[in-house]
Amino acid sequence: MADNQILIRVCLGTSGKAADGEKVISLFRMHIQRHGLDGSVQKRCVVKKVGCRGLCSRDLLVDVIIDGRQTTYQNVTPSMVERIVQEHLLRGNPIDEWAVKEDYAEFTSRQYKIVLGPCGVIDPENIDDYLKMNGYRALKKALTTMTPEEVIKEVKRSKLRGRGGSGFLTGKKWEICRSQPDKTRYIICNVGEVNRALAEGNPHAIIEGLIIGGYAIGASQGYIFIRERYHLSVERLKKAIKQARERGFLGENLFGTSFNFDITFSFGTEAFICGEETALMECIEGKRAMPRLRPPYPAEKGLWGKPTIINNAETLSNIPIIIGKGSEWFSTIGTEHSKGTKVFTLSGKIKNNGLVEVAMGTSLRTIVFGIGGGIEGNRKLKAIQVGGPSGGLIPYSMIDMGLDYENLQKMGSIIGSGGMVVFDETDCIVSVAKFFMEFLQRESCGKCVPCRLGTTRMLELLTKITEGRATMKDIEALERLSAIMSTSSLCGLGRTAPNPVITSLTHFRDEYLAHIRDKHCPAGVCRALITYTIIEDLCKGCGVCLRKCPAKAITGERKKPHVIDQSLCIKCGICFQSCKFKAIIKE
Repeated sequence: MADNQILIRVCLGTSGKAADGEKVISLFRMHIQRHGLDGSVQKRCVVKKVGCRGLCSRDLLVDVIIDGRQTTYQNVTPSMVERIVQEHLLRGNPIDEWAVKEDYAEFTSRQYKIVLGPCGVIDPENIDDYLKMNGYRALKKALTTMTPEEVIKEVKRSKLRGRGGSGFLTGKKWEICRSQPDKTRYIICNVGEVNRALAEGNPHAIIEGLIIGGYAIGASQGYIFIRERYHLSVERLKKAIKQARERGFLGENLFGTSFNFDITFSFGTEAFICGEETALMECIEGKRAMPRLRPPYPAEKGLWGKPTIINNAETLSNIPIIIGKGSEWFSTIGTEHSKGTKVFTLSGKIKNNGLVEVAMGTSLRTIVFGIGGGIEGNRKLKAIQVGGPSGGLIPYSMIDMGLDYENLQKMGSIIGSGGMVVFDETDCIVSVAKFFMEFLQRESCGKCVPCRLGTTRMLELLTKITEGRATMKDIEALERLSAIMSTSSLCGLGRTAPNPVITSLTHFRDEYLAHIRDKHCPAGVCRALITYTIIEDLCKGCGVCLRKCPAKAITGERKKPHVIDQSLCIKCGICFQSCKFKAIIKE
């Protein structure tokens, strides 16, 4: 940024757009033009849209940078723009009460942003911004100074593992694909939910990584597989592909070599099973998304029977960094067997919800209480689910373990999609396990019996437990089903579907026992196991609960204690919430 320039950066990822970011940008430009700041020689003001900054719970985030001094404003609305222009831009006085607080420094400083680094800094729709950050230099280096085998060797040395699923070594997978005798090969980039921010904030990195991967394995055709409803991701990726093609980074004879490469979009359905690589290929081929039997693996026989590599957008975004900075640099980050960083979505009962990137091996404590700012309402942490719907539930006692592939496996979880959901003392673990099983049962493609029937039966058993109808034999049945599904299901969805149940039974068995033996939900969440009772000595007979009860289960005369008919009570809790005298207890 030039010394005489004022720079305003407005977060326009999906969250930023939802927070009226487009209108905020428009108002900034209008006020800047009105005050002549857009053409001033002394102080020229530039307004730039950028991708997701990560701290989605504080959107809309806006940076104002004057003479190298940055002020970040949070929760910006259109009504705040004029005052920011008047006081900060014109008079040089930042508005402290609107600026981010000290915890924002914790949120940013404890992260290690590699792939997310340019997001929130560059304009994702301007290829020149990407080029200024050494964009496409790694591609030029690979194509003009390295053989495909040398590229694969460098990726292998980096020990980069796939940032989704089981974490197979990326370089090894590429090597297997390149060694196949069939010379027609394909490479696919899967843009999943967690990868949306990368596509929205730094789409050229995905494209560059995809092209380098194509060169390494000997593919001339790449595919971007993405849900059509990811409108902003699709829009920015399409613009980036168009710009890359216009600049000669896509097409024929790239950088004066004989290498040709182009990219085609493939729009997937909303099915969760499309995250499984063989089901994804079926979808691209125009078939119903259902997994294939393996072996052969996609690297041997994939799309249309040809050797195929499937990497997600996060994995491919690491490739330009590895080729550009070198595998030696990359391998200094992370742990012995899990190198680099990982992007997680941080959600649930946590103060700082958003998107974070940390070095492999970072402890859950650092993420939850450092980056995440701790638990909402300062309540106690109960569990953290890592890896998406089929990830395991990790108890507070394991919070100091580092996040890497090996430790997560020990904890009964997976890296998976990179989801991270935080639960506190008010959550019922049995209900949480049931919630995830409902999703997994609904999303099961139904092709194999263990998953199709296993998820259905497990959901039935969990429902019985939350409704107080279960016996100890039902726990035995859950454990038996979990073992069968995890060893005999056709694909990763079925094999990992029992994880929430297995880990919750391991670490929170007492909650299951309370539901079964005592017919009691310790967290007071399961409706069927809750009893609302009016304490006679505290009831003033005001009649509020009587009037609000939708089931007409409460009776009593005015100014005299009321009574709840348990046979009519539907356990909705409206009486409990409306009693200002705290005369109703929940047991």
